[in-house]
Amino acid sequence: MKHHIKSKSFYTHLQCHYCGRIYDKHKIHTFCQDDNQPLEAYYSFDNSWSKDSLRGRANNMWRYREVLPIENEENQISLGEGFTPLLQLAKLESRYDQSELFLKDESGNPTGSFKARGISMAVSKAKELGVKEMCIPTAGNAGSALSAYCAKAGIGAHIFMPEATPVVFQLDCEIMGAKVTKVKGNISDAANLMRSKNDGSWFDVSTLKEPFRLEGKKTMGYEIIEQLHWQLPDVILYPTGGGTGLIGIWKALQEMKTLGWLTHIPTRMVAIQVAGCNPVVQAFQKKLDYIPMYENPAPTIANGLRVPHPFGDRMIMKTLYESKGTAVSVTEEEIRQSLDEFAKTEGLFLSPEGAAVWMGYKKLKENNWIKPDDSVVLLNTGSVYKYVENLV
Repeated sequence: MKHHIKSKSFYTHLQCHYCGRIYDKHKIHTFCQDDNQPLEAYYSFDNSWSKDSLRGRANNMWRYREVLPIENEENQISLGEGFTPLLQLAKLESRYDQSELFLKDESGNPTGSFKARGISMAVSKAKELGVKEMCIPTAGNAGSALSAYCAKAGIGAHIFMPEATPVVFQLDCEIMGAKVTKVKGNISDAANLMRSKNDGSWFDVSTLKEPFRLEGKKTMGYEIIEQLHWQLPDVILYPTGGGTGLIGIWKALQEMKTLGWLTHIPTRMVAIQVAGCNPVVQAFQKKLDYIPMYENPAPTIANGLRVPHPFGDRMIMKTLYESKGTAVSVTEEEIRQSLDEFAKTEGLFLSPEGAAVWMGYKKLKENNWIKPDDSVVLLNTGSVYKYVENLV
């Protein structure tokens, strides 16, 4: 007989990050109806939860269930996502005179990318709230993840992707039973077509247009700090398209401080973008707290970075300013050079987004924004094997 297991979660409510309006956690919500800004999950932290309680738990993202929004464990839709390796890059440390250099490698997640974390959480919560069909615009990896987790949950999936998306992503979605629509243009065009086709019966899980992908992504932050034995790195570099991972890692650090697990946060967050679509970099250079639309984004081998107007723009900028971070652009040629150097030195074939991060690191090291005694974490967000078409 199957028992209903109440999960030990401190989750209390949803709140607009911008205006502070509070939303009932028992109802289905997308984003704030007053100002079109993302909603965030809030928790009532209990000091009785200690780091020691993590010992012996499963090595996946659900080990942090107290700070995740799922209230009945039977609603967890999991394919084993999370607790990916944090690798020390000894040869590159030596070459670039860096005291500590690590790679958080997300390529081993289900469906081959960090998107598994956020989508696992979004689909789990959708199941808990009774959602029957979900939809997403995607440059690839998020579509693969939604198709897989919806298949496991028994929820219908509708995927809208640019025609230029590598074929492997389309196959990935279709074999999982999702309905795939190819769209002329970029991810914003895919989103527009999807909205026009949605009669309201599909739950839209576009980046930050629902609150729970962020909660899955933030587990990267918890893992990095746990894997560093509760020491914080000085710098975390993140490939930034929609920005959920960047925002999520910073949210995790704030939560750990509230829990009393950290006393202060010295970590600076860095957004890495491609030169042909760098709206975050441009906004940062102009000291804006929002991100204007980037017109005519150029094609890039790093599909996930071609996001001309991230919906969570204010949250991205707030993360960079609060953490005293920065934003850096890299070119297509620099990405290819980085892929080559990293593979030959550390034996790791990065995704184009991960390679962009490596080049961003080198630029910041060169201008002394990253110091030799800094501890640095790089993020590789997905598996390169899904990008083979882009690279040949």
